[in-house]
Amino acid sequence: MAHIIVFGNEKGGSGKSTTAMHVLTALLRSGKTVGALDLDLRQKTLTRYIQNRILYIERTGIRLPFPETAVLKKPSELGMEPGFKATLKAFQDGLAQLDQTNEFIVADCPGNYTQLSELTHAMADTLITPMNDSFVDFDLLARIDGETNKVVGPSIYSEMVWKARKARAESGSRPMDWFVTRNRMHALSMKNKRRVGEALEDLARRIGFTLIPGFSDRVIFKELFPNGLTLLDLVDVTNEPMSMSNLAARQEVRDLVNALNLPDVTINF
Repeated sequence: MAHIIVFGNEKGGSGKSTTAMHVLTALLRSGKTVGALDLDLRQKTLTRYIQNRILYIERTGIRLPFPETAVLKKPSELGMEPGFKATLKAFQDGLAQLDQTNEFIVADCPGNYTQLSELTHAMADTLITPMNDSFVDFDLLARIDGETNKVVGPSIYSEMVWKARKARAESGSRPMDWFVTRNRMHALSMKNKRRVGEALEDLARRIGFTLIPGFSDRVIFKELFPNGLTLLDLVDVTNEPMSMSNLAARQEVRDLVNALNLPDVTINF
């Protein structure tokens, strides 16, 4: 069975698909076979990211690694009526296709609740929840007392993850590793950064996730998307030396992937 990495966050704009693309590219550059499954059937950001990458390769002739993708079939292609049963069948077929030939499967969930997203969370060997460095996004994980900065209770999303982990334990599957990353961190907002950090560390102890470094707020991440590139590809696509900012951003990618402790993954780029 492939190791399934799920990117989940029920709030949009957290850099979820960007993080997913960088992690899967890191795995490819580490010599692993990777399948990609985009479960955001409306936005399809990860799908477009990968399509942009393939078009860039065709246009420039530069060889870059890219994942195998599985496109979920429409109900009409399955001979079924629209609805969750058809979506579930398409998902199962796509997952089975990728599982045959890949060591890792990266699944990108939508920024809202769906039954399919809940099912995918229960199948995750590794769950990664990116969040912006703010209390607005913190609310995704837990409710907090505004006066004391103390956690007063888990969120609906955290409860869903808890149920997913419980279901895995009852089925005899290996425990899920849950990581939360802090994205778009600003160097200037030191007070807010400290408060959010303290609250996250408290919550991590309570509900059992591992807090790991994410990506800073950098323009380069937005500039790479139209060509389907990641920071790990810049050495192959340009002869110009990387700026200090880009070098620091690439190190953030390395630090994130290393923190995941994925099986048999060696960072050699």
